[in-house]
Amino acid sequence: MRLDLTDPVALTAQLVDVESVSGDEHRLADLVEQALTLEHLTVERVGNNVVARTTLGRQRRVLLAGHLDTVPIAGNVPSRREGDLLYGCGTSDMKSGDAVLLHLAATLTAPAYDVTYVLYDCEEVEAERNGLAHLVRDHRAWLEADLAILMEPTSGLIEAGCQGTLRVDIPLRGKRAHSARSWLGSNAIHAAAPVLQALADYRARDVDIDGCVYKEGLQAVAISGGVAGNVIPDEARVSVNFRFAPDRSEEQALDHVRDVFEGYELVLTDSSGGALPGLTAPATRHFVEAVGEKPVAKYGWTDVARFSALGIPALNFGPGDPNLAHTREEHCDLRLVTRAADLLRTYLT
Repeated sequence: MRLDLTDPVALTAQLVDVESVSGDEHRLADLVEQALTLEHLTVERVGNNVVARTTLGRQRRVLLAGHLDTVPIAGNVPSRREGDLLYGCGTSDMKSGDAVLLHLAATLTAPAYDVTYVLYDCEEVEAERNGLAHLVRDHRAWLEADLAILMEPTSGLIEAGCQGTLRVDIPLRGKRAHSARSWLGSNAIHAAAPVLQALADYRARDVDIDGCVYKEGLQAVAISGGVAGNVIPDEARVSVNFRFAPDRSEEQALDHVRDVFEGYELVLTDSSGGALPGLTAPATRHFVEAVGEKPVAKYGWTDVARFSALGIPALNFGPGDPNLAHTREEHCDLRLVTRAADLLRTYLT
């Protein structure tokens, strides 16, 4: 099998039909590397991360990036097409974006900018496995650019920056006893009630940054506890996720959560800072003008935060629908695939 990079619509289906659940991207990475071995590109590969670059001596460099992996298959591979909709795992997040990226890499032999194309693995799992993070750490020079465009699903909108995210566990303790003599114990699960009430009463901020409104959210995402059907439990745990606007640092976000749950022990289990919109950078402004879309805030964390941390202005722009990501009925409107390819081609030329 060889990927056909001439048509981004047909290519989307080809990519979806190659299963690439996180940690199992090797076959797709092989196909991508083979397809990008073209005369006008220099190709580098480390693990299942493939980087292709033009070296035309242009004054500016633009980077297009997308991840190769998907969440686990849910009976939705191979792909199927119904009119302008293509169904299948990864159609939205984000093989339609990858198809646009690969199509442009193959067909733009003399763009107005030098272009770097980055396809990486393990975005959908824990941060330490993220292929882009490995490239940042070990091959920073490959990622040099004046603007990074992450082809994450945005329904064809420009989504600027991203929220930060952190998770904490709140351990709760009681005293174990027989449930027939409950007054001899102290129920740790019942101790979760004020924690849950604090979450129910919480009023999240809406934060306007450069005209992009970021909505924060503080939510319980898991609760655990219990020993047996006849035992008063002495331990329980509530897991809380805070999605915070990029005007807060990770430290400020954690301090805020500590204030909300004052008096409780908090165990930080995960944290990633957000990214400011970066709309004042000349390269960003030029892209926004070329596409002709008003930027909106990105809800969720994306790898634009990694580029932002490197001092590279970055935006999210892709054809997939973020609301369909990770669903059994995931699909992509193929008209948005064609539109994204056309807009990016116009911008890059």
